[in-house]
Amino acid sequence: MKKVLLLLTFLSFYANSISAQFPMGGMGGMGGGRRTEQTAIPGTAQATPKGSAKITGYVIDSAASQAVEYASVALMNKADKKPVDGAICDDKGKFSLTKIATGEYILSISFMGFQSKKVEVKIVNKNDEIDLGVIKLNPSTQVLQEVTVEGQRSLMEDKVDRMVYNAEKDASNKGGDGADVLRKVPSLTVDLDGNVSLRGSQNVRVLINNKPSTIIASSVADALKQIPADMIKSVEVITSPSAKYDAEGSSGIINIITKKNTLQGLTLNLDTSVGIRGGNLSLNGNYRRGNMGFSLGGFGRANYNVNGRFENNQITTGTDGVKTTNNQSAETRNSGLFGNYQLGWDWDINKTNSITASVRLGARNQSSFQDGLLSQIYRNNLLSSSTTRNVESLDNSNNVDANFDYTHTFKKPQQEFTLSGQFSRNNRNNNFTNTILNLPDSLVNLGQNIISNTNPSYNQESTVQADYQTPIGKTQMIEFGGKGIFRKVNSVFRQLGNNGSLDYDQNIAASYFSYTLTTKKKYSLKVGGRYEYTNIDATQTSEGGVAQNIDIADYGTFVPSINLSKSLKGGTTLKIAYNRRIQRPSLQFLNPNRNASNPSNVTEGNPNLAPEFTNNYEFTINTFFKNTFLTTALFMRNTTGGIQSVRTSTTDAQGRPIILTNFFNIGNEDAYGMNLFGNVNISNKLQLGGGTDVYYTVLKNNNPNPLYNASNQGWVASFRLFGSYNLAKGWGLQTFAFYRGNQVQLQGNQGGFAMYSLSVKKDFLNKKGSIGFGAENFFTPNGFVIKSNVDSPTIMQNSTTTLRNMNFKINFSYRIGKMTFTETKKKKKSVNNDDLKDGGGDGGQQAPAQSAPTGGGGRPR
Repeated sequence: MKKVLLLLTFLSFYANSISAQFPMGGMGGMGGGRRTEQTAIPGTAQATPKGSAKITGYVIDSAASQAVEYASVALMNKADKKPVDGAICDDKGKFSLTKIATGEYILSISFMGFQSKKVEVKIVNKNDEIDLGVIKLNPSTQVLQEVTVEGQRSLMEDKVDRMVYNAEKDASNKGGDGADVLRKVPSLTVDLDGNVSLRGSQNVRVLINNKPSTIIASSVADALKQIPADMIKSVEVITSPSAKYDAEGSSGIINIITKKNTLQGLTLNLDTSVGIRGGNLSLNGNYRRGNMGFSLGGFGRANYNVNGRFENNQITTGTDGVKTTNNQSAETRNSGLFGNYQLGWDWDINKTNSITASVRLGARNQSSFQDGLLSQIYRNNLLSSSTTRNVESLDNSNNVDANFDYTHTFKKPQQEFTLSGQFSRNNRNNNFTNTILNLPDSLVNLGQNIISNTNPSYNQESTVQADYQTPIGKTQMIEFGGKGIFRKVNSVFRQLGNNGSLDYDQNIAASYFSYTLTTKKKYSLKVGGRYEYTNIDATQTSEGGVAQNIDIADYGTFVPSINLSKSLKGGTTLKIAYNRRIQRPSLQFLNPNRNASNPSNVTEGNPNLAPEFTNNYEFTINTFFKNTFLTTALFMRNTTGGIQSVRTSTTDAQGRPIILTNFFNIGNEDAYGMNLFGNVNISNKLQLGGGTDVYYTVLKNNNPNPLYNASNQGWVASFRLFGSYNLAKGWGLQTFAFYRGNQVQLQGNQGGFAMYSLSVKKDFLNKKGSIGFGAENFFTPNGFVIKSNVDSPTIMQNSTTTLRNMNFKINFSYRIGKMTFTETKKKKKSVNNDDLKDGGGDGGQQAPAQSAPTGGGGRPR
């Protein structure tokens, strides 16, 4: 797994300072990554000489036995009561004070609604580590007895190198899946099929807890259906990854952080949901005793009653000048069963050595139907043929991901060595059956009414990597390491007149070096370079068992990165960044199997594809004022050798006209855009947020043949809005809306779409349980209509798709067991493969003085 480390020191300092100023909506305590060093409380002095001692502890509510998030901790000299240092508790109630000199102190803990508490601490030796354990605060009963003081953690947070969406704070996610969560994240677009884009590009990498998975390498959209929304803690979007991480991912990384348990004891969590479109059941247990912990969980989800309709009109012109029109229409329906089961183990061997290991199993059974697919073909406006058929497409798979990570830390802060390994495999069957309904009995008896395709395949990865980092003084950090990825892909396809297989082995050796410098004038610079060498051995076997080697030359790639930022007065940060990325084609683009589930629109992969390269430029402004956070980013993206789909007019084995979609390295893509997002805590109960993503795209395929040469350009915009309101006595209300306009494609446009939701939740039994009701797209019972078109010299196609996705659901969750606080372990680094087109990048960096979270993903065009 790759850890995404903080880019710059002072930004980590500033983010935590903001938490101190606005503890209810703080920007500094969350993240899914490395333990952060708390900064001093604003106003405290630090004149006392520094030492090497450390003081830690947890602050909890004595009445509710829950963490007191963002409580203020001040360390004062016992003799003169002058402040020496300070910190803010994180979302687990934990605080940590470091570099404390020997002496006698008083630790003062306070938070609104609680009585302050003082604890005497004595540091005898300069290297003492004082663990105060659990410190209980008593609720204040002297004033405001009739007032309930409630606060909200911000749904959105800005980290140095990423935007973080705190999914666990959004009640409207209950009962959904990963796609429902990602739709609410700024800069991301998830279409109605579950395909993910970042700033308009689907060349992103999706990671789960900083780790890749072969289920995502096969299909991001399908993988997201296997991830329950209730288990997602946060989503991190990283647009400026450093050289430390894999060179893959043209536009960046999406890192999905799942909920984890770092407490002592045993718990069992039950979550279930049922609605008119689907339901799920999740059961997860955690056990921790001493320095060892275990987790075991399972999730099952069923989709049903997902139906719609499509109409398609396509006109092709042959070389003989004959114009052929094909009109199609059908009712559609989808159903599926998804499962995800995982076992985790971690062991803190001692203060300097630790091990983590995990195994995750997944299963997917997806069925799609086109009922009564009517296809009428006209030649020069005269009806030539008419067929009616039922089409069934099955997509079944199972996968396993096994990870093992070892971390060794040194006495010097932030100096560490990690060794990680991973094995991942996905077995998949992607089949379809066409049953023609209007053939004569004589042909039916011969079996000519059924056309089928079977396509078993597997995608296997083995990875090993080593990383080392060490600070130089107080303002510099160096990082270097190496990595090996060994991939094996196999696809076997059996269809009338098109049988064969593909064996595709890809081996990657990588090394990197990164240097970070921070200055007293609040500048921070991080530069680095990464070199990756790729070896490919591919063989395609055709009908009759004839094998032919595919000649793909080995290639080396150097990808530089540079990040520079400056912190201004008044809470504003400026950042400029440049990085070069590579995007290798995944099996979806390489697979030569001809998918003809719709016989008039056929797709075929190209095993000769080469990678594409992208240069990214970014300028970002982040600012805070009062209870408001604003971020604006300007970006430019240039891609050469882009893997683009090209549609051509041809005929099938029976001479019937079809549109064939293939993929080629013939594209240039330029995008110029802006992301704008704002979040405001209007009160302790009401929070509003929203933003827009706008970019102008220029697409060219550079085909020298005038019949197939294509280019297109235009604006693409999307908008999102969310709000939440905390009512009294455990009641809460949340709403969300999203809209994306027409999307420019190389040979046409894809229609826009919208979605919205409203949910209400009630917590009970001191938040051990909750019950809620959610409604989605309730003003559009007849569904959304999406109109798309393809326009080229040989093809004109207009499509209308109707998706009926109004949904109502009831959610229930309950937690059994009791946990007590223990020190949060240092987060481990692990394997993170970021290099296939179908996924995406890498991310993050760490500044010398302070550290914070990590993160990283996507799907092809």
